[in-house]
Amino acid sequence: MNVWSVWRRRLVAVGAATVLAVGALVVPAAPAAAATLPGWLTTSGSSLKTASGSTYVIKAAAWFGMETSNCAPHGLWSISLDQGLASIASMGFNTIRLPFSNECLEQARPSSINEQVNPGLGSLTVLQLLDKVITSAKGYGLNVILDRHRPDSGAQSELWYTSRYSEAKWIADWKMLANRYKNQSSVIGFDLHNEPHGNACWGCGDSARDWQAAATRAGNAVLAVNPKLLIVVEGVERQPDGSSTWWGGGLSGVATKPVKLSVANRVVYSPHDYPSTVYNQSWFQASNYPANLPGVWEKNWGFIATKKIAPVLLGEFGTKYETASDKAWLAKLVEYLGSKKISYAYWSFNPNSGDTGGLVKDDWTTKQTAKLTALKPILGSGSVVTPTPTAAPKPTATPKPTATATPKPTTTPKPTATATPKPTTTATPKPTTTPKPTATATPKPSTTPTPTPKPTATPTPTTTPKPTTPAITAKWMLQSAWGEGYVADVEITPSSIVSGWTVSWKDSSVTGVVNSWGVTCTVKAKTSITCTGSDWAAAPAPGQTVRVGLQVASTKAPSSPTVTTTAK
Repeated sequence: MNVWSVWRRRLVAVGAATVLAVGALVVPAAPAAAATLPGWLTTSGSSLKTASGSTYVIKAAAWFGMETSNCAPHGLWSISLDQGLASIASMGFNTIRLPFSNECLEQARPSSINEQVNPGLGSLTVLQLLDKVITSAKGYGLNVILDRHRPDSGAQSELWYTSRYSEAKWIADWKMLANRYKNQSSVIGFDLHNEPHGNACWGCGDSARDWQAAATRAGNAVLAVNPKLLIVVEGVERQPDGSSTWWGGGLSGVATKPVKLSVANRVVYSPHDYPSTVYNQSWFQASNYPANLPGVWEKNWGFIATKKIAPVLLGEFGTKYETASDKAWLAKLVEYLGSKKISYAYWSFNPNSGDTGGLVKDDWTTKQTAKLTALKPILGSGSVVTPTPTAAPKPTATPKPTATATPKPTTTPKPTATATPKPTTTATPKPTTTPKPTATATPKPSTTPTPTPKPTATPTPTTTPKPTTPAITAKWMLQSAWGEGYVADVEITPSSIVSGWTVSWKDSSVTGVVNSWGVTCTVKAKTSITCTGSDWAAAPAPGQTVRVGLQVASTKAPSSPTVTTTAK
């Protein structure tokens, strides 16, 4: 997903950790319970086929987080990996779309994993964690589509390369992953780059921005390593005829310039589509809405399936499902996908997607039954799933990860006005949440040495008392800001035993706290914010650092405010 309208990064409160009967990482063996995986797939006209020739429809849910600075699926601070996978499988999905960033592939360790619920996961490298997710998913009858969501973990890029991550690096990482999982048939496809937009063009001939040509180069490089993979190619925002649609949503150029790879029957085209609450596109205002929607979809990407050029995988769609317009949009989209037997990937399993919410509520366990009911015509009925035990595959090659610095959060750009009333850029939501991190140990702050006073004329020695080390220190960090608010983290480190703590800072624009994790907060309108440690962060041990956070409703984020701390 992405930003254009406003970057409404509305995080949700993190629920308390709950371990269900499915367990943390220990589950009962029941080989017949999980769905049978299809193995490697090929394309035939508009369909996906198994080795036996059966038609297969991908029914995926996105579980994001490995593309963020946490480099781990979000929610593992509350639920176990098995609990999340069991939930997705029980809803009726057969695949996970798993976003990642190139930066995370280089990280030595993920973060924000509750080791009490997920023992051992936090000590893995990010690549080892990816291995674990894939292997565990297989046990629940879930395929995996790897989605290169971002080059770095801070923000989405319009092109497939940046100044920090070149095209060569992008392709090299894909080849590494193709080699790593070439014996793992549950990894069925690679989504080469999430949501090309802005300057990205389709078949324009400019090698610096021609996404169709870049996808061809990367697809061929991947298939040279593993010719059995599906190559998932998204669209662009600005189409060859000058029209604009969602980021990654425009595939009209396929009609005259399809992606042709060295291995036949491997290309799957993947648009994205969202409702008016994400961005109010012109077609939502038409007098015949929502009856006009199939025509919009047919023009932008549906014709690929209709004309049997290639299979289509609607790679992202989602909604909070709160407005009449959104409900009408989803009903029409479900009808359209079902009538054409089009594969799809719902955004998202996570409840902390700002613009769409998730398939579970804020506790990461309670299902969003209204959404699942709306999806039922294409999803079918879910059931309780017990995993089939699977042996972890030996990766073909495991490069040594090199640690990289976590990027500084960037301020979301505002859209620029255009000469015409129609927007030339559009929005798809991008999760940029800051979840509850796990505590990390930090060394004790040292005390300042006591100065020795000079003797007076009468040498009566005196003693200058040692300065007292504060019982607790706090570091305030702005994570992101936009016109309606901001997200900030606070790192707390006690130097002695505390039974509780409070921090406060001035904010002349604050009107409320929308969500918080690890703290309970109150505000004095347009004056200050006060937060008290709660739950897992209520009483950290001496020398231990905990990181808490909150989302604030405010028209302007403070700049490096002075934080006042108190400890009990």
